[in-house]
Amino acid sequence: MTKIKMKQKIFMQFPALKHKNFRYFLEGQSISLIGTWMQRAAQQWIVYQLTKSAFILGLVGVFQFMPMLLLSLFAGVLADRFPKKRLLLITQSIQMFQAIFLALLILTGYIEYWHILIMAGVLGLANTFDMPARQSFFVELVGKEDLGCAIGLNSTIVNIARIIGPAIGGLMLTYFGAGFCFLLNGLSFIAVLLGLMRINGYNSVLRERGNNVLNEIYDALKYVYSKRIILEAILSMLIVGTIAMNADVILPVYASETLGQQVGGYSFMLSAMGVGSLIGSIMFAGRSKDIFRKQILYKLSAPLSICLIIIGSIRNYYLSLLSLVVLGFFNIYFMATVNSTVQLNSKDEYRGRVMGLYSLVFTGTTPIGNFFTGVINQKFGPTICFLVCGIVTISLMTVLTVVGYKKELDQERKLYKSDIYK
Repeated sequence: MTKIKMKQKIFMQFPALKHKNFRYFLEGQSISLIGTWMQRAAQQWIVYQLTKSAFILGLVGVFQFMPMLLLSLFAGVLADRFPKKRLLLITQSIQMFQAIFLALLILTGYIEYWHILIMAGVLGLANTFDMPARQSFFVELVGKEDLGCAIGLNSTIVNIARIIGPAIGGLMLTYFGAGFCFLLNGLSFIAVLLGLMRINGYNSVLRERGNNVLNEIYDALKYVYSKRIILEAILSMLIVGTIAMNADVILPVYASETLGQQVGGYSFMLSAMGVGSLIGSIMFAGRSKDIFRKQILYKLSAPLSICLIIIGSIRNYYLSLLSLVVLGFFNIYFMATVNSTVQLNSKDEYRGRVMGLYSLVFTGTTPIGNFFTGVINQKFGPTICFLVCGIVTISLMTVLTVVGYKKELDQERKLYKSDIYK
């Protein structure tokens, strides 16, 4: 098979890759994200080693994600007002300097856990403005037709990095220390900055600036409330994102205390989730034309919750690895489905603000979830924590599904009665 035919076959299967600007973005991200996951693994481990406190471990997440809770809606307004490329260059640069600063503190021996808390807040602030800009940037690079594929491919490289990053991070932690994980992450941002600078000639969508930011936020909230499919998707993400997606906070304690693993075993557990997420993202990218089906979010959240319950019920390292693979699969499939559903059903002039709301419920509520998880983890241990997260998630999703189904029935009855009396 010639190179041209091979390229055509790849483009047919993954049409988002036809767009040169998207390829530039993806190439930069594929390098940077490996560093991000190296730092993430190192950060969780070093905090736990410095403090031996599950509560402080959860507190790092609170500091990191609190800016998203407070500012995501404002960030969405900025994403609609300003060029996404410019915003991303700024946010990625801040993340680069944050990583290098922490690396210097660790390598010079001055690091204390409160340094990490403060820098986690800086990272969270940058991510707050990065996420809605990044998510709404995809549609400008590839158009609506190839948006689902773009989201799936982006998730694919995220999860390749999720496999490679913690594995490399584990080796770096073992032989060189956490400082080099942070330093390499800082240097990896050069790739994404160069990729962004190469992007030109794309269809930039900007809204006219309003006089009142609060009015723009209120207008966006009314819009989401009026679009049932977007509202249900966001409420589903609110539940799952807040309660179920806290494994990173629980895993260091679970690996160390329940399974008796050292840093190598812990890094493999993170990579196991990445393997499952990678499989899920590739499958999603390949069937991106059929994004949303009725009740699919509940069907995805149910096995996700069951995986959490299973992990909380077992004490075997290899079974936990297998369960984490399955958990990673349903995690990413759920997130990609919600993301695509929200973006594809949003008007262009609202997309930045809608993705700001998405960021709020996806990661902005993480401080609440991390605090909730940290308290339970500290008081009752990691196994009980996994069980509680799984049970609460499936219970709340069941309630949401039943309420949504009841509303549909009520609406159908009203339509039926109106037809009778016509």
